[in-house]
Amino acid sequence: MTQRNALVVSAHSADFVWRAGGAIALYAERGWHIHVLCLSFGERGESAKLWKQPGMILGQVKAARRSEAEQAAEILGATISFMDCGDYPLRVSDERLLDITAQYRRLQPEFVLTHSFQDPYNFDHPLANRLAMEARVIAQAHGHLPGEQVLAAPPVYLFEPHQPEQCEWKPQLFLDISSVWDKKYRAFQTMQAQEHLWEYYTRTGLQRGAQAARNSGRKIKYAEAYQCVYPRVTDDFL
Repeated sequence: MTQRNALVVSAHSADFVWRAGGAIALYAERGWHIHVLCLSFGERGESAKLWKQPGMILGQVKAARRSEAEQAAEILGATISFMDCGDYPLRVSDERLLDITAQYRRLQPEFVLTHSFQDPYNFDHPLANRLAMEARVIAQAHGHLPGEQVLAAPPVYLFEPHQPEQCEWKPQLFLDISSVWDKKYRAFQTMQAQEHLWEYYTRTGLQRGAQAARNSGRKIKYAEAYQCVYPRVTDDFL
């Protein structure tokens, strides 16, 4: 049986947990290989709790955030890698862009999850989106490293930003994650540096679950919402 793969491009070390942890756990349980690529550790803008500790230094913050993310990925059933491209600001060279492209070529993902196109509260997030999208296009080009297997056209789904109304993000797909919610919440609990978000994203899961139930007639308690970048291609409306 051929291994099926998916790629999650996360700006910071915790983003994939809050926004796509259910999808990761769900597909991992189905036998998929889900790889999370973290562009940074979230060491400056998303680690306030750690920085408030006396004597804290950058290396310790990075190590703590990396450990949290690795534990979360293990709980969810994903593999994870880090690029350490900085945080507040996140900056990526063309060389790093091609490193992301290489991940696409290596994995040949059947779908991709990443950030929204806009986020006026965190400019690292739309940059991660741009990198994920641009690397996908480069990986499809026959002229990029001829002889390698080119990428097909994996659909890209944008996970929910923290304040969707301000990000011009619209839910177009609800994913029922009720069966894996316990795993997602356990992954939450590894993120000690951002404990204040546990309740927020629990409420988000319940809200999206209620909306998913309303739009399907199914009994759904927890859901994640996604915006579709490209038209969905199918031979069945159902």
